[in-house]
Amino acid sequence: MALVPVQASAEPTVDARPRARRLVAPLATAAGVLLATGYIRFVDPNEPGHYPLCPTLALLGVDCPGCGGLRATHALANGDIAAAIDHNALFVALVPLLIGLWAVWMYRAWTGVTPARTPTRDVISRAAPIVILVIAMAFAVVRNFVPFLGSGAG
Repeated sequence: MALVPVQASAEPTVDARPRARRLVAPLATAAGVLLATGYIRFVDPNEPGHYPLCPTLALLGVDCPGCGGLRATHALANGDIAAAIDHNALFVALVPLLIGLWAVWMYRAWTGVTPARTPTRDVISRAAPIVILVIAMAFAVVRNFVPFLGSGAG
């Protein structure tokens, strides 16, 4: 099966749905994230018994890329950036990116316009998940050998 290149469209895509309908998904996502973050802010993951153990840490004894994410969220929600970085530096680095991506999603939902596809946008959309996966896997390997990059769980 041969890969057929995607033809770039010359015109932006316009979503004909009403604005209120377009905003449901990004606003529901924001509400869910804020509710979960609020819960994590008040229910400390540093106290045993509140949250399940990371299966990778429990079974293999090594930190996965997400280990320390709950504790980092708790620290960020309480304004302790240094502790958040200590628990999971990758997560803390990704938070501004995730907020930015959500803002772009919100803007596109508000306006109803998605920019035209270009070859550059296609390359970025195909490469971004691979790059993020490689960075996460590299972080997972390195954090288990560099003491100050560990999740601080044990």
